[in-house]
Amino acid sequence: MTMAGSAARHGMAGAKAESGGGARSDRANEYDLSDKDFRTIAAIIYDDAGIVLKPLKMALVYSRLARRVRALGLAGFGDYCNLVSSDAGHPERREMLAALTTNVTNFFRENHHFEHMRDVTLPPLLEAARQGGRVRFWSAGCSNGHEPYSIAMTILSLMPDANKYDIKILASDIDPYVVAFGRAGIYDAAAVEPIPMALRKRWFVSHEGGAHYKVVAEMQNLVSFRELNLIGQWPMTGVFQAIFCRNVLIYFDEATRETVWHRFCDYLDPAGFLYVGHSERVSGAASLRLATEASTTYRLRGEAR
Repeated sequence: MTMAGSAARHGMAGAKAESGGGARSDRANEYDLSDKDFRTIAAIIYDDAGIVLKPLKMALVYSRLARRVRALGLAGFGDYCNLVSSDAGHPERREMLAALTTNVTNFFRENHHFEHMRDVTLPPLLEAARQGGRVRFWSAGCSNGHEPYSIAMTILSLMPDANKYDIKILASDIDPYVVAFGRAGIYDAAAVEPIPMALRKRWFVSHEGGAHYKVVAEMQNLVSFRELNLIGQWPMTGVFQAIFCRNVLIYFDEATRETVWHRFCDYLDPAGFLYVGHSERVSGAASLRLATEASTTYRLRGEAR
C-alpha cells in the first residue's frame, strides 16, 4: 500500500507519509467541497485501502482532487462523488487513491534495519541459498522502489552473484503508478545521493546524460513488482525470511493495523524477521506471536516457531 502523489512519479520520493493541510487549490474556491462530499471520499478510501482520512485533511483532499474534477470536466465535487460511487467510476477510484497519497522516503531509510539484515538476517540465508535453498523477502508498501532496491543492494553487497541462486524480493503496492515507477528503476540524481558511492557505481548506470540513474539488470532481476492491497487478498503461497512494512500501517485505524500485523505472522518464516517503521509498534493478537528482536524489528516467539 502506498501513498503516492505527483512528486513521487518524478522520482522525488517513496515510502509513506501523507502531508497535511496545504493550499486549498491552485485555483482557490474553484469548487465547493461540502462535508458530505468529504465524508463520501473518506469512506471510499477507507473501504478500498483501509486509509483513514480525518476532517483536518479536508484542505489536502480539495487541493489534490480539484485537479481530477477539472481534468474530467465535471461541474464540482458533487458530480465527482457520484462518479466514484458508481460502477463506472472504479478506474477513477484508483486515480483518486493515487492523488490523495504522498510518498516520502529514500534509499536506506532507517538504515539500522539494513545493518541488522546484513549482520544477522542474511549470512545464514545466503549460505542456505548456496546449498540450493529458497530465500524470499517482501517489501510490503514498496512505493517507488527505494526500499526493495535497498534490500537488493544489501544482499548484493554480500553476494554479488545472488542472481545465480533462488533469491527473490517481492515489492508490492496498491498504487499502479509507483509499481510501474519502481519496475522501471530510474531515479534522479538527488534520489540516489544517500546510496554509498561504491554501491551506486556498481549497481546503477548513468541515464539521460547523468541527470538520472538506472538500476542495472542484475539488481533489477532480483525484484518483482506487483500490485497488492494489504486489506485485500494475498495470493502468495510461501513464507518470507524477512518482511519490511514500514510507515504504512500508520494510515490505518487500530483494528485494521492489528489485522495486518497478525496476517504477517502467517507469512513469516519461523526464523524470519519483521521490520516496521520507527513510530510503529506491533499490537493486538500479533504481539502474542512476535517478540522484539531489536529496534522496530520483530521475530516469531519461540513457541510460535
